[in-house]
Amino acid sequence: MKLRFYYGPRSCALASHIVLEHVGADFEAVKLDLAQKQQQSPEYLAINPKGRVPALVTDRGVITETPAILLYLAQTFPDYCLAPLDDAFALAQLQSVTNWLCSTVHIAQAHFSRGYRWADDAASQAAMKAKAPQNMIDCFDWIERELLRGPWMMGEDFTIADPYLFTVGGWLAGDGVDIARFPRVAEHCQRMRELPAVQKVLPLHGL
Repeated sequence: MKLRFYYGPRSCALASHIVLEHVGADFEAVKLDLAQKQQQSPEYLAINPKGRVPALVTDRGVITETPAILLYLAQTFPDYCLAPLDDAFALAQLQSVTNWLCSTVHIAQAHFSRGYRWADDAASQAAMKAKAPQNMIDCFDWIERELLRGPWMMGEDFTIADPYLFTVGGWLAGDGVDIARFPRVAEHCQRMRELPAVQKVLPLHGL
């Protein structure tokens, strides 16, 4: 069965989309117009009741959440060595990075434009938006100092953590944060942009 991948432009789905292209997966990409709330349509909710992207339809069912999709692809295409599948500790370290990007960095950024998820009061939403840039700076200070180990996120080898960092790093400018204040992250971003899979996928996300 051909994989079917649902994504929204400029969303966290970019990370999984890059990996799908990188490994040469046989897949169909289905773009949802998030501004028009296609992710809330009955047709899509039948696929992913969370009403979020990404979602990956496989022959065994639907996978949601970026860390889960990335690990699935790493395991499904082991020849690309996108995760240390034979080393339990190293794999756990990789998962700690991808899960932190999902649970902390992504949420920090979401407070900039989606404060309505946490508060109905306009003043509370405005306060969250005002705080979001500093939260992103704090996150990327940590990435710059501690998490980005080498030319790639985990060191010498390209892994599923790299397209994820590239994705969340791409949100900095929209939050009013100059990526140049994080030289190693900026260098990583440029290195990612040189990959054929990235060059192929970016236009599909309006980037």
